[in-house]
Amino acid sequence: MKAVITVTGKDSVGIIAAVSTVCAEYGANITEITQSVLSEYFAMIMIAEIDKLTVPFADFADKLSASGKEKALDIRAMHEDIFNTMHHI
Repeated sequence: MKAVITVTGKDSVGIIAAVSTVCAEYGANITEITQSVLSEYFAMIMIAEIDKLTVPFADFADKLSASGKEKALDIRAMHEDIFNTMHHI
């Protein structure tokens, strides 16, 4: 199983490290990452394997969101099943 993690906000040092730390803490393995800085704004999309999460997915998503709020970032995690359903024609 995979999750799509998005991060947006003002650029600052340590954003990728902060998100990666939460992923590692709860057993999510980041398999793909793309990030961009446009002027002073940061945007990132990550794909993470979540088969070995040590907490329920909802708790993992909440922890990422809370971590983002501490840094004035919007961090969202969406299970791939939901993502695929939303984008199915």
